Amino acid sequence: MAYVIGESCISCGACEPECPVGCISAGDSIYVIEASSCIDCGACAGVCPVDAPQPE
Repeated sequence: MAYVIGESCISCGACEPECPVGCISAGDSIYVIEASSCIDCGACAGVCPVDAPQPE
C-alpha cells in the first residue's frame, strides 16, 4: 500500500524532504507520490499542514 496526496495539497513542499526514499515530487498543481517507490512510512503525512497525504 502507498500514500497518495489529495487535492487538498497546498504545494507547500513540507512533505518532499521528509520522504526517506525520495518518491515525492512537485507535480503540475500539487505534489505527487510515486506509488511504486512509496514504503508506506507516513512521514509525509506527519508534516503536512492540511493532511493531504493519505493511505491509498
